[in-house]
Order: sequence, then C-alpha cells, then structure tokens
Amino acid sequence: MNILYDERVDGALPKVDKADLLAELQRELPDLEILHRTEDLRPYECDGLSAYRTTPMLVVLPERVEQVEAILKLCHRRGVPVVARGAGTGLSGGALPLEQGVLLGMARFNKILEVNPQGRYARVQPGVRNLAISQAAAPFELYYAPDPSSQIACSIGGNVAENAGGVHCLKYGLTVHNLLKVEILTVEGERMTLGSDALDAPGFDLLALFTGSEGMLGIVTEVTVKLLPKPQVAKVLLASFDSVEKAGRAVGDIIAAGIIPGGLEMMDNLAIRAAEDFIRAGYPVEAEAILLCELDGVEADVRDDVERVRQVLDAAGATEVRLAKDEAERIKFWAGRKNAFPAVGRISPDYYCMDGTIPRRELPGVLKGIADLSAEYGLRVANVFHAGDGNMHPLILFDANTEGELERAEALGGKILELCVKVGGSITGEHGVGREKINQMCAQFNADELTTFHAVKAAFDPTGLLNPGKNIPTLHRCAEFGGMHVHGGQLPFPELERF
Repeated sequence: MNILYDERVDGALPKVDKADLLAELQRELPDLEILHRTEDLRPYECDGLSAYRTTPMLVVLPERVEQVEAILKLCHRRGVPVVARGAGTGLSGGALPLEQGVLLGMARFNKILEVNPQGRYARVQPGVRNLAISQAAAPFELYYAPDPSSQIACSIGGNVAENAGGVHCLKYGLTVHNLLKVEILTVEGERMTLGSDALDAPGFDLLALFTGSEGMLGIVTEVTVKLLPKPQVAKVLLASFDSVEKAGRAVGDIIAAGIIPGGLEMMDNLAIRAAEDFIRAGYPVEAEAILLCELDGVEADVRDDVERVRQVLDAAGATEVRLAKDEAERIKFWAGRKNAFPAVGRISPDYYCMDGTIPRRELPGVLKGIADLSAEYGLRVANVFHAGDGNMHPLILFDANTEGELERAEALGGKILELCVKVGGSITGEHGVGREKINQMCAQFNADELTTFHAVKAAFDPTGLLNPGKNIPTLHRCAEFGGMHVHGGQLPFPELERF
C-alpha cells in the first residue's frame, strides 16, 4: 500500500511505557474510562477513511472538561501526543491515531447546553450531532444551516475541526460562517475562548484561524453556533442533461444570472443509477448528469426564481426540467443526493472518496479531465458534488482484494487533486487534508507558505503533540515528493521537523 503520510512519525516519537502511562492516568483520574486492551482499541483504528489503520496505545473517554484538561496536562508533561476524535466520520484520516499516542474521544460531550431563540444561537458540546442542533431548534422555527451528508452522525466538534459544509453551503456558508464562539483547551490544558457572543470580536480572527485546523491547534470543548429562521418556502428543480459538460456549464449560467440557490448539486450517470437503485428518488437513470437546484425564501421570490432558473436550464441544453410536486418529493430528491455515497458502496467492493474544489467556470474541463484519468487508470469514477461552489467529490471505485487496485486508486486520486490545483482550485473543500492529502499540499503551496503554516502550528503547539503528522508536510518531505526543491534549508522550528 502506498502510504500517503510520513511513516517516520511514530518512529520519531519518544517511546512511552504503556503500562506506566495507564497507571498514571488511572491514579490521577480514577473515574476516567480508559481503553487499553487490543480488542477494545480496534474500533478506533481509523475514521471514515478505512483504508488506513493504526491501533492507538490508549483511548480515553472523558465526560467532563476538567478530565480533558487533566489529560492534556499529563500528556504534555510526559511528551505524549494526543489525537482528538469525535464521531469518526471524517474522510481524510484526520482522526487516525498513533501507536505511541493517546486517542482522546470526545463523543460523550453530547449535551445541548442552550437554545436561545431571541439571540438566534445555540451553545452545544462538541459531541452533539449536527442534525440534533436543528432538531432542538425546530420548535422555534430555527435551524443550523451547514448540513454535511453525514449530518445524522457527524459531531459539531468534528465539523469545526474540518470546516464542514454540505449541500446548502453555497448560500448559507460553511461551518466557519455559522459560528459565534468556541471554547478550547490548548495542548498545555489551558482554557481559551475564540470569538464572542456578539457578531464580531476584537483583535485577530482566531476563530476563523482555528476552524478547519483539524485538531492541530487545540481541543474544542464547547461551540456556539448561529441559528437561522427556516425559509418560508423551498422548491427543488431536477434538471437532466445528456452530457456532464452541459450540466457543468449550466451551473455557471445559473450563478451568472444573479441567482444564488440554497443548494446546487450535480451527479453523473454512475451516481444517478446507484442512488436510484438504493433510494428510489425518481431520478432519470438514462441521463448522463442531473442538477438539483433548490430555491428558498419568501413565496413570491421563490416563484420568480424557479421560472428564471428553468429558463436558464432550458437554454443550457437540459433535456428535462422537473419541479418537485410537493414537500415529500423535494425530500426524496435530496435523500437520493445525501445517500449517494452509501449507494455507490453497493456497486463496488470499495471506493475512495475524493474532495477537491475548483472555480465553477472550470467544471466542464475538469469533468472531462477526470473522465480521461479514469480511462487511463482503468478505474470507474462516480461524480457527486456541490456544483454551486465547485466542491467536487469524485468517488473512485476499486477492489482492495485485487492486487494493485488500491495503489492505482490512490494515484488516480492524487492526479485528480493536482488537476484541481492546476485550474486554480484547492486539494480540499470540506474533508480536510489529514494524512490523506499531505503529499498534495506540496503541489498547492510553496516553501514560504508551508513555513508560515508551521509557524502558526508552533504558536499554538510548540512541542507538536496535537495530532502530529497531519495536514502540513515538512519542506524536506515535499522535496522527496518532488513538489519543490529545498536548498539545504530547514524549518524555523527544528523541533517540528519530525512531524
């Protein structure tokens, strides 16, 4: 298997006596649940990217902030790395543990502390499920806008760590746009508040810096999210196309017309057939691509926008444009899209879910490029993505039991990400870098930019104990990968070189 991260991470860490560390944790925190037997550690070997697995040394399952504080202080004192984990639904290996480290499970922090309808915010613990926030706010006709496909299971702490999005992020933004404040613990176990209860906070925007930092800067202990009023009306148009290129051009045409849909999603034929077979959403299985365009707001505006979008889609070459006849059909249309990942899993032994972002104008060309790469590597690719903001999720189908297919899938995924960078995009939109895309960071960023990233990491975590080996490659690693040439230089923080 072609490991996409630096295998030297574990080897560079100081050796820890497991029994000694376990005894100290039990002595200092007698009421803390600690998993240490191999059979109990197995479920924590990976996150949603199950191709890569590492058995952690210990798993700790705190229930109170004071316990987390004590764990961090002890690990910092002993030089033991800590990897935080929420629901484990991440798709980039961000919660992959270390053999010589402690996995900090935050799933038991699952209380909704406050829903304030007057202030339109909710205070929640990091283990609260994304969907549970909207369910708690529903009696006040409010909801939490970011809605990842895994929202029934994923935790808000993980959403903050990855800056998660969802099918409605085009109009309502990512996690970072829907936060007011987070309470965190530093690697030394010190408490910090980033953001404020007001809509803006003085000083540097550390809340935005922290959001999407993938557990490398601190541990989230509480999150204050914005709540929005539920739209009065929501309508969904389903447009069919006889080519993915036409569907891609239609996305740009809709935005160019001055219309910002609540959601604008695209699926190609392979994804359409899989989702229809699984969900029976009423998708046209003969179409090469479909667009789902949701328009929401007040009745009059939505009615006008539906007609405008219909005209744009017709002009773009749609073979059929269908308006969901009622709320039940609207929900079914979205159910097909949100279940596309598990649906594709029914037609292939394994699949590798990619995550890249491109300018909308580049959609037709990039889709053609993905098709060419698919043919070159001999692996099918199902395309499912947030077309409105250019966040693509190509699903590479393979069979891990066939020798060489996993390596080919990894190589194909890397080429797709590099294609995204080539056209002015990014190697990730919402899944994060983790350990999966650390090589491609070398393709997107130059030496000065990577050095700045390391400086930010060192400002929060100078000893490099929080989630080491993730997200930011060293300059020497990039030189080995071929992403840049290093003329005998070194990082400004040599103590981080092993990570």
